[in-house]
Amino acid sequence: MIEQFSGAARLSRRNFLALAGLGAAATAAACSRGSDAGPAPTPIGPDSSAVRAAEQVRRANIGTGNTVTASLQARPTRIDLGGVQVDTWAYGDRIPGREIRLRRGDLLRAELSNDLPAESTIHWHGLALRNDMDGVPGLTQSAVASRSPFTYEFLAPDAGTHWLHPHVGMQFDRGLYAPVIVEDPAEGADYDLEAVLVLDDWLDGVAGGSPDQQLDALRRGGMPMSGMDHGGMSGMGMGAPVDPGNPLGADTGDVTYPYYLINGTLGADPFTVRARPGQRVRLRIINAGADTAFRLAVGGHQLTVTHSDGYPVQPVTGSSLLIGMGERFDAIVTLGDGVFPLVASAEGKQGQGFAVVRTGAGGRLDPGVRPAELDAPPITGLVLRAREDVRLDRRAPDRVHELMLGMDMSGYRWTINGAAYDEHTPLEISQGQRVRLRFVNQTMMFHPMHLHGHTFQVVDGQGAGPRKDTTLVLPNQSVEVDLDADNPGQWLVHCHNLYHGEAGMMTTLSYTE
Repeated sequence: MIEQFSGAARLSRRNFLALAGLGAAATAAACSRGSDAGPAPTPIGPDSSAVRAAEQVRRANIGTGNTVTASLQARPTRIDLGGVQVDTWAYGDRIPGREIRLRRGDLLRAELSNDLPAESTIHWHGLALRNDMDGVPGLTQSAVASRSPFTYEFLAPDAGTHWLHPHVGMQFDRGLYAPVIVEDPAEGADYDLEAVLVLDDWLDGVAGGSPDQQLDALRRGGMPMSGMDHGGMSGMGMGAPVDPGNPLGADTGDVTYPYYLINGTLGADPFTVRARPGQRVRLRIINAGADTAFRLAVGGHQLTVTHSDGYPVQPVTGSSLLIGMGERFDAIVTLGDGVFPLVASAEGKQGQGFAVVRTGAGGRLDPGVRPAELDAPPITGLVLRAREDVRLDRRAPDRVHELMLGMDMSGYRWTINGAAYDEHTPLEISQGQRVRLRFVNQTMMFHPMHLHGHTFQVVDGQGAGPRKDTTLVLPNQSVEVDLDADNPGQWLVHCHNLYHGEAGMMTTLSYTE
């Protein structure tokens, strides 16, 4: 049984404004249309009959009849990161939380036990699920109060490598995340084994620090000069050529992290992939970092990228792969004989995550080793092409929304269309429309832009861009994406740099009728 809004806590100011914004937007639209324009469109809420009907269609069309259950206990805990002890928050006293694995079309019933000293939720990143299960407090559900449960129940419609995390404040820059793997029964012929790799930047509990303290420090310090908004300067440098060896530019983050992790551990006690020479391993790679993109490589090997954000792409082989926050990539590696470093280098920062691939005899590797493969220009999601069978049909958009990514120079305040989230105007769409979102980055920092509840196709002029839900928007560049409006409700669009999102770079895609 679904416990709608059980354990609801008091709404924060942000949550109240988000909920109130649905009605306010409709009222404002009515005023702007004039007295003879007819009634303003009404937002389709998460508790609507349209949301329930869409879920019933999914269950009827692709449902397997199988139910997978999971239990997620969120609580304060002490974690050993591999020689470093930290006090943090995690699911089930481990980082990452226990993997949830199911098949496309299975029903997931996941019980959240919130034993944190704060309200929380779970967002199912990458899954185009029903709106009332999306885990955004004040928009799709009330936050789950401390010492309270909530049951998430929904059909998993999309195969691929996904993950879960809270959508409350700075919580996922602690240890609150876990992989969600939705298997496609038709896959598996091109690899012999799998390894799930969750990459993370870590500061929580180190020298008594926390993500909330870090955000407060950024707000007190104001906007770094390197992140200056040039939107008021006629888009200085807009559309300039991108350096393929350094695509993110000179400013790759606002936070200096002491540690970088692969599967919750440091290089002193590395996660190890064990296999036999000649085996093909499918790496399912998730960037759960809050402020760090990673460049990943396996020493002495090439990577063949096969999926981006869960969707298959035309395979591309290269030496390294650049992964923005919130992005996921699957890559197949044919393994040699020996012991090899698997390194996730923090792009533009000092430090790296380190793991080991072991197929034969060999001694301990230096966790500071830097494979030569990292020096080659990396594969990025923007250069991939969707496999033909998953491309959207070609048609002109019915509605276009432009999202100007900027920042307020008066402080640490990131914006979309000149407004932070608590002042945003929802982007209205209607069921059945082809919608184009045009992200225009007016800043000198990259932004991994994530859309909830949908996948989109990056527009490349040939109808072959990758299907994704999170795309990098490089400094002073623009990216257009197309989506089909087939999942009614209210959906968040935001930068998956957690610090940028919490400082305002969020808005909503609002279905109306």
